[in-house]
Amino acid sequence: MHKPGSTPQDRFPAAERFADGAQFIAGRLTKGASGRTHAVVDPATGEEVYTYDLAGADDVDAAVAAAREAFPAWAAATPGERSDALHRFAAVVAERAEDFARAESLQCGKPLKLSREFDVPGTIDNITFFAGAARHLAGQSAGEYSGDHTSYVRREPIGVVGSIAPWNYPLQMAAWKILPAIAAGNTVVLKPAELTPLTSLLFAQAATDAGIPDGVINIVTGTGKEAGEHLVGHPDVAMTSFTGSTAVGKRVAEIATATVKRLHLELGGKAPFVVFDDADLDAAVNGAVAGALINTGQDCTAATRAYVQRPLYDAFVERTAALMETVRLGDPFAPGTDLGPLVSHAQRDRVAGFVERARAYARVVTGGETPLGDLARGAYYRPTLIADAAQDSEVVQSEIFGPVLVVLPFDTDDEGIALANDTPYGLAASAWSRDVYRTGRATREIKAGCVWINDHIPIISEMPHGGYKASGFGKDMSAYSFEEYTQIKHVMFDNTAVVRKDWHRTVFGDR
Repeated sequence: MHKPGSTPQDRFPAAERFADGAQFIAGRLTKGASGRTHAVVDPATGEEVYTYDLAGADDVDAAVAAAREAFPAWAAATPGERSDALHRFAAVVAERAEDFARAESLQCGKPLKLSREFDVPGTIDNITFFAGAARHLAGQSAGEYSGDHTSYVRREPIGVVGSIAPWNYPLQMAAWKILPAIAAGNTVVLKPAELTPLTSLLFAQAATDAGIPDGVINIVTGTGKEAGEHLVGHPDVAMTSFTGSTAVGKRVAEIATATVKRLHLELGGKAPFVVFDDADLDAAVNGAVAGALINTGQDCTAATRAYVQRPLYDAFVERTAALMETVRLGDPFAPGTDLGPLVSHAQRDRVAGFVERARAYARVVTGGETPLGDLARGAYYRPTLIADAAQDSEVVQSEIFGPVLVVLPFDTDDEGIALANDTPYGLAASAWSRDVYRTGRATREIKAGCVWINDHIPIISEMPHGGYKASGFGKDMSAYSFEEYTQIKHVMFDNTAVVRKDWHRTVFGDR
């Protein structure tokens, strides 16, 4: 079954592009073979916008076979040829930017201004970056390190990469998975979240229309249990890259380890937001609200734990609550909307459960409720500020993944940094101070893959993204991501033309 639903054309202008199915294999859309269907639901209204047949194991096998067939020629393409293809790809995505933005907002519920100004431009920038980076995929310079030999290092593609992307930033996560892999000469099978497959499919179609060969990029849209686990365990998949929760990441690692695959994991986060007593309070308040509420808080780098030094604590709580109360909830497609719904009613209820349980041990300063009226049918939840929770409480230690910020006080700098590090996660953090020595210490001692100073959230294509501790390992974006997607080969040439080498005596004969 493949039906577009009754969504108005202005909300979903690319609807006709999905008429043939939600699996993209060897350059064309096909129907899934699992025998089960799934609906993409607009979380702002609860209405089904597209129903499709889910992928099963046979679809995964077909996608992997297509990627495997395409690999030799794509791997043999010159860096310049791959670069040119990626530049064409960027141009096609730019031409279709509005289609991407509207599809992303429709399936995720994020405000159209976020899709237009963050998700889509960021993705185009990623493509352009990797188009350039494809020409700079160099190994170590040649040298005579042993004296009698010349050595150099080759970087070679790994093969078929099986990637799994989450539902919070489906377009950007598809790009982060696909681009470094194919720029390095690999081919890809991507499984997007079944809740949000639309922009991943548009992305693959754009790549084909730009001239990237069939089979280089394949999309299988199915459940994690069926399609995802089959992809990770597939014997012809040489590497797995997964972004999602730490709990699911552990399962992915278990399956990948059984077949000795290369593994890249970008997992959960619980980012601390450390405000020292000399910080610009207004800047910190604005940064906290923006950093906590971006994408309705469904961001693994979102500000979730604000630690505020005691002299600023009360004012920070008061001003942050007041600013949160000005944030406008509404239809993601309406011009005045600041915050859309969560991705689903199930996710909204999960977030609400954290807040309701917290009422027993902490103070809900503002929010903590679903809106009434026209918004009641959507998966909306008001921006929420919680104060006076204990460090070992659930809302401080667990990833909520919603528009919820928890604020705790601290006294000394030592205590603030210790609290920042006191969760299993280490993906991102920020520190707020006018003192360069304080901020320098924070960058050194906070255990996170990214530490912002006097800001929180911005990312750029040139810099890596990835975590410490239970937030996983490996990097997305930047030239550092090539470390995940290339094999390193040492090549050594004898320079002496001597038949009997001096070291041979260790095996036979004398000097």
